[in-house]
Amino acid sequence: WPVGAMAEILLPATAHAEWSLVGAALALVLGKQSHQRAVLVSPPWQVFTPFAEYSGIAARQLCCIHPAQKPGRVADADSVWVSEQALKCRDVCAVLAWLPHAQSQALRRLQLLAAQQRQLLWVFRPEQARGQSSPAPLRLCLKVLDKTLQVRVIKRRGPPLERVIELPLLNQRLQDELLAQADRKAQSRQDAEALLESLKAGRLLSSMEVPS
Repeated sequence: WPVGAMAEILLPATAHAEWSLVGAALALVLGKQSHQRAVLVSPPWQVFTPFAEYSGIAARQLCCIHPAQKPGRVADADSVWVSEQALKCRDVCAVLAWLPHAQSQALRRLQLLAAQQRQLLWVFRPEQARGQSSPAPLRLCLKVLDKTLQVRVIKRRGPPLERVIELPLLNQRLQDELLAQADRKAQSRQDAEALLESLKAGRLLSSMEVPS
């Protein structure tokens, strides 16, 4: 990932696989600087803490900000402003911003700030923005296929990369934990059903007893 430059990631409308792509890099950066924070600006979903922790990211190092859209303001203007302030903060080592409607001028400001501050900056936008010009030196387009994350590099420094990069959608530790959780839930459900049947059988026997 480029440090001091914007990485723009284009997401499909039906899947949010951004954490599968950036989680390892974010965990590495935060792990080296335990006093630092990563700022999440306008994330569409609440962070799934087990996913973060199994990716090696301490939840206490994540700061989520949801700016209120003020009437009359350009869409995403407040989120862009928060992202700019986060990039200037000395206690922040990475900024992740979801900016579906950001204008090119705003993106250029973010790219310039990331370069000046030598920060990690990931900007997430819908795949429909692919046809728009972007100041980001690195642009990726994601697609989720079964348990695979397909990454197409549509812009980078150096020669173009035509082939699609395939990555696992979930890391092995998280897959194992999710399977274990599903097994525990299934076992708990079976135990509850067995207990209920036992209680029903006990009440039936009690009702059939004849007083001496």
